[in-house]
Amino acid sequence: MRRRLALLAAVLLTGALAVPTASAADGDEGFTIKDPRITESSGLAASHRHPGVYWTHNDSDDGAYLYAVDGATGETVATLTLTGVGRPRDIEAVSIGPGDQIYVGDIGDNLGGTWDHVWIYRLPEPEELTDRTVRATQYVVRYADGPRDAESLLVHPRTGRVYIIDKNEAGGHLYQGPAELAAGGTNVFEPVAPVADLEATDAAFSPDGERLVVRSYFGSLAYDWNDGRIRRTGRLGVPSLGQGESVTYTADGTKVMFGNEGAGSTVEPLDAPGAPAGSATPPAGGGGSAADEDGGGFSAGTGAVAAAVACALLLGLRRLRRRG
Repeated sequence: MRRRLALLAAVLLTGALAVPTASAADGDEGFTIKDPRITESSGLAASHRHPGVYWTHNDSDDGAYLYAVDGATGETVATLTLTGVGRPRDIEAVSIGPGDQIYVGDIGDNLGGTWDHVWIYRLPEPEELTDRTVRATQYVVRYADGPRDAESLLVHPRTGRVYIIDKNEAGGHLYQGPAELAAGGTNVFEPVAPVADLEATDAAFSPDGERLVVRSYFGSLAYDWNDGRIRRTGRLGVPSLGQGESVTYTADGTKVMFGNEGAGSTVEPLDAPGAPAGSATPPAGGGGSAADEDGGGFSAGTGAVAAAVACALLLGLRRLRRRG
């Protein structure tokens, strides 16, 4: 009897005290992009439909392609070829909005702001990860205060409104698009807030839309969204000193993933600012974390109950020994 009680107590304590680690299948522990076609990964977005998968693309005029990369292996699991958009000039960003809609920002202007318009492409995130051709909707974009270079496009996960941050060594501005983009005309983006002290190369909303991170080549800033009146909350580091070009939150919002350009480039995580450990906020429009899918998450309540039962059993075992 005593041996059975001791064994049961040990099992319960092991389960109660074990600290869960993030599964590599979640894609949030970092990875190396292995596809030899991806040599200038310039944008990054965590999939809504496929936990642990990240969408990326090449910089410049590589073509209208999106690559789905498995965060557990670094392998490309699907390639999308966009039609209906003409030939891209300088694709720089990707973001996913409500309804699992992917937005691609053909917004770069390496000539210093000489193009009087740029483009945004929208397409549905596919339900299955296979190589396919997808017809996208193309939107013409102009800035209210004239042409400029930009590499950061982000879509609010609740409202679906599209924002752009221009790239400027002295700091840029957050530009707000119309409440809904129109495919039949020009969409004028208005400056609504300064983004100082940083040359923005990408930006991303948290899954709940309450925060955003803006990155540069060698650093990043955290902001509270504050209903569009962004408030800076701190300066973040970056995990590596490569040519930092991309950033996205993980699907559960607990980490921020930072990507670099170059063949065999890495994507590396940092804990998300303001996110409680173990929190899981699914993205708007569907999808969830891998823990949501397979029930593999750790419950603090379950652990506490198991620890209490184990302690009670150990106490009972000690009393039995005393009586013996």
